[in-house]
Amino acid sequence: MQPSLEKLRKFFRLEHENKYENTAIIGGLAKMLDYWEGEARADGITEEVIQAVVSRLRAYEKLPPAGRADSLKGLWKRIGETYPEAGQKPKTQNQPPRPPRSDDNGKAYAPEAAPAPSKNQNQGRPHPQRQKHAPGQRFDSATSARHSQTPAALNAQLTVLQGVGPRNAESLEKLGMKTLGDMLYYFPRRYEDYTLLKPINALMYGDVVTVLGTIQSVHNRPVRGGKMNIIEVIISDGTGSMRITFFNQPWLINRLKQGDAISVSGKIDQYLGRIVMNSPDWESVEMENLHTNRIVPIYPLTERITQKWLRNQMKQVVSYWAPAVVDALPDTIKREAQLVSLGEALTQAHFPDSQARLKLARERLAFDEIFYLQMGVLRQKRDWQSVEGKRFAVPDEWLNARLAALPFTLTSAQQKSLSDIRKDLDSGKPMNRLIQGDVGSGKTVIAALGASMVITNGAQAAVMAPTSILAEQHYRTISSLLAGENGFLRQDEIRLLVGSTTGSEKEAIRAGLADGSIKIVIGTHAVIEPDVQFKELQFVVIDEQHRFGVEQRAELRSKGTNPHLLVMTATPIPRSLALTMFGDLDISVMDEMPVGRQPIATHVLRPQERERAYTMIRAQVKNGNQAFIVYPLIDESEKINVRAAVDDFETLSNQVFPDLKLALLHGRMKPGEKDEVMLKFRDKEFDILVSTTVIEVGVDVPNSTLMLIEGADRFGLAQLHQLRGRVGRGSVASTCLLIPTHEDEAENERLQAMATTNNGFELADLDLKLRGPGEFLGTRQAGFASSLKMASITDVALIEKAREHAKALFERDPYLSQPEHALLAESFERFWKGTTSDLS
Repeated sequence: MQPSLEKLRKFFRLEHENKYENTAIIGGLAKMLDYWEGEARADGITEEVIQAVVSRLRAYEKLPPAGRADSLKGLWKRIGETYPEAGQKPKTQNQPPRPPRSDDNGKAYAPEAAPAPSKNQNQGRPHPQRQKHAPGQRFDSATSARHSQTPAALNAQLTVLQGVGPRNAESLEKLGMKTLGDMLYYFPRRYEDYTLLKPINALMYGDVVTVLGTIQSVHNRPVRGGKMNIIEVIISDGTGSMRITFFNQPWLINRLKQGDAISVSGKIDQYLGRIVMNSPDWESVEMENLHTNRIVPIYPLTERITQKWLRNQMKQVVSYWAPAVVDALPDTIKREAQLVSLGEALTQAHFPDSQARLKLARERLAFDEIFYLQMGVLRQKRDWQSVEGKRFAVPDEWLNARLAALPFTLTSAQQKSLSDIRKDLDSGKPMNRLIQGDVGSGKTVIAALGASMVITNGAQAAVMAPTSILAEQHYRTISSLLAGENGFLRQDEIRLLVGSTTGSEKEAIRAGLADGSIKIVIGTHAVIEPDVQFKELQFVVIDEQHRFGVEQRAELRSKGTNPHLLVMTATPIPRSLALTMFGDLDISVMDEMPVGRQPIATHVLRPQERERAYTMIRAQVKNGNQAFIVYPLIDESEKINVRAAVDDFETLSNQVFPDLKLALLHGRMKPGEKDEVMLKFRDKEFDILVSTTVIEVGVDVPNSTLMLIEGADRFGLAQLHQLRGRVGRGSVASTCLLIPTHEDEAENERLQAMATTNNGFELADLDLKLRGPGEFLGTRQAGFASSLKMASITDVALIEKAREHAKALFERDPYLSQPEHALLAESFERFWKGTTSDLS
């Protein structure tokens, strides 16, 4: 049997053993298509069979278990082999068969139903009538030889709990909780620490605190002609009183009642010499928590679910089941990493006895997440490197001639990245490389040179960008480098394929790609449409890769046979984050600006200096240049009191700049409309573009020399730096002006950092410390959202510790196939089962 079919059979068998849960491969069976299609074609498998496998596996995750079984059996029958049935459970190199659950005597058991904790029993013990698990069953997290899996009861539906009927279960499902196990991992979003309370008369400006008080009065005040409203609440604690302000939340007038005791958490501000708190988190105070003087968990809620009710349910589940969860992490790792047990961590994460024990609990849970993440990343890298890639070698003379033809000299960072790509292309393995370069560092040039190495050897290349305007920009750049006087390609061998490409052009491009006469295509998602086929696609470039979905990236890669992959991002990624989230990719860093590129002068203005900014804009336009004005919101319907694009556009057009041509751009516009506005602005039909952050990535408007960012304190450093990179693309010195929401935010650390450096990597490290990892992760963050609940990517020490232990274990047992790692393998699969992120 051909190796590709043998591999298929191995994974089908494993999937059969796993009861068709789509866990035979990290991320689901469809993930194997990334490399399997190429192997199958190399083995001479007929295209009919390959397409049958592709279509079945792509649809597999949407099928119920019975449908999955029928689908795989039917597929295997079509291939002409006998499908593995029950009893045929050979051990595979990749995964061990899962051990049966066993009681204390080593006998297998099958629980009839899930036991359920009940709040009617002391200490949250299960109701005796519902306790149906095997007598004597023990879940021991301390034993070194582990033959037990996670308690079956943790898979029980939430309706087994006293007081949880179908309606409440439906509400809890909206929060991501379907089973008792889900409840254990539904962590509080914050805590009220009643041991650290401060009286109102001791509060200082800038304090971030929780304050307890009784409501003295509640007033609803409309502002801006009724467009907005403000709820003002006065609370008192006997030592003093304080005003609380909520913007655009009129429903609070019915929930906040005079005489109620509430806790408010937020930052102490100042207004007219008095302390105030704006838009704080707030909770009704349960008096029993206040009297016990302890740390109280605050959970995210949904409709029909109250904090008190959910806390009671959590208390009974956590008290009984957290100590029962089997700890999969090997004892040696726990000792060396100085980690508490999993049961202790789960208990303290929900109901901490002290801040110190809460910190240890969070550290243990975060360690697990990074550990499993690293194991998966390392495994995917090994899988990717296990397949063959076509070699593309270019002689030094050829490369030197190409570099000599460039109208500029490469920076040393560009030269290093190009050298990395050259080695990858001649390695015999598919390249899987990320280029992270600062705004304007010249990534497209390096991608074009990499593509030319493949094209000169007779293969094809494809470049995919997230928007039509960015694709067109790449098309112009790459054409100028590879075609014409200085290039080696004809202009018609490089084509642009976007949504607006005419039907006849699309047909000609499809034909040229299929017969190989078109060497490189640059486009948007139109490049991955089913009827776009390549003769020999061997080099794939994905720009701003976090803006594409998993399926889109996989689809483009599947157009070739194990093609070389280069992904690019203009978001500088801090090292700790890159090692954690992109550990499966080889990384090249481009942290130098081309010679002659001028730094962008950046200034922080106070809100009352806005007219000064407008004067500077008028001066730039008078000199024949253009300007951006960027807002954090589309319109003023949000709960925060921030200026917004749509509302200010009317004022700017009619009152501030009535003699200039302004355009509006925001995320609710259709893609075609956005492209049209952007192109008209680029072609100088407008003087000023009023926009939200949709202009953040990649658009070149060389004539724009000034950017004004309103509500600048609402952005992270990474995003501010990306926005600033939209100006300064030409030869004229450029300026970026930052206006924060409030006067006191002018001293904001992020904004001051922007004014002092143009280095995106310095800013990225600072942003990571100040704001956390959200802005850097893009799609990966979304994919990991269900799994990364405790890990903070800012904790470099913990990341390094988890990475080192994961690497050491991976070197010994990459597929966790050794018997002592059976339980760890199960936990690893469970971690990845809910993760949809693409790690390549």
